[in-house]
Amino acid sequence: MPKTEQALSLTLSARQTADFELLANGGFAPLSGFMGADDWRSVVESMRTAGGEIWSIPIVLATALDAAPGDVVELSAADGKALGRLTIEETFERDVEREAELVYRTTDDDHPGVAAIYSEGNRCLAGPIEADALPDHDDAFQRRLLSPAESKAAFADRGWKRVVAFQTRNPIHRAHEYLTKAALEVSDGLFLHPIIGETKKGDIPAEVRMRCYEILLERYYPQGRTVLGVNPAAMRYAGPREAIFHSIVRRNYGATHFIVGRDHAGVGDYYGTYDAQQIFDEVNIGELGIEPLFFEHTFWCKACEAMASNKTCPHDDDSHLFLSGTKVREMLAEGETPPHEFTREEVAEILMEAYRKEGD
Repeated sequence: MPKTEQALSLTLSARQTADFELLANGGFAPLSGFMGADDWRSVVESMRTAGGEIWSIPIVLATALDAAPGDVVELSAADGKALGRLTIEETFERDVEREAELVYRTTDDDHPGVAAIYSEGNRCLAGPIEADALPDHDDAFQRRLLSPAESKAAFADRGWKRVVAFQTRNPIHRAHEYLTKAALEVSDGLFLHPIIGETKKGDIPAEVRMRCYEILLERYYPQGRTVLGVNPAAMRYAGPREAIFHSIVRRNYGATHFIVGRDHAGVGDYYGTYDAQQIFDEVNIGELGIEPLFFEHTFWCKACEAMASNKTCPHDDDSHLFLSGTKVREMLAEGETPPHEFTREEVAEILMEAYRKEGD
């Protein structure tokens, strides 16, 4: 290990802590550390690492720490827990506006992902990491925390060969249930893998979402055909680029298929409804190593008396019930229960209770 005159240390942000965990546990394979300038530039411009691997969002360590190539930096989690170290191979300045323009498709700092990289700054430390420990998580998440090796073993133990993964940062509702059960019809098992890392202000807290997933899986899904894990990643809200990113991570966790619905990982009006599906036309699916499953915008149709999409429902918009996440949050904040057609009563009760406590 290279020697330095003075020990260097760095406390990672919440997002950097999440990145460290996924670098350490194999969730970000083939990456083994924080990217250097060549990888950063190649990923931003072509969705590939400098070595040619498909990769859509830069994983960099931006910091003002005064360090140089050859230095070893001891890394701690956002809560202060010692995690391991970074051996610096390179320092470089990234162009955050170019990253915003090409990765997030906007330079608007109202976009939460763009705001995050702007606040991190340009200067980056690059090199491989060495992990002594992984970040701690609340008990509700820790018992659901599977490494990629553990999730692959869980699928193998069940004899699953065709595994469909579902990503969500929101409480699971009827549209999600519809998508995942449709996918289950053509697969051996469902890997529900919600993000528990940092999300934007206004999103439902992860511990509340976890209770929703658990009660829905317990009461409305076949027990032998589902695995509920948690993904420690932070949201980037990068829309199409993040759909590719999420696919790669779920491939590393052992999934063979990945559900991509409307406005995947989107925020506001920055992306078109199906941009996150269309971006898969730009990559070789065989090389990507996981098959996307595309679903249309779904809704409850009063005439059909069922969940449906424009592919399956002949009725006009007057028959359709669709509530945006924003509208649901407004209803909950006002003490109004979301309708039965939107979400199961058990889920609605959990959400209502959480909002009541928040208001107390």
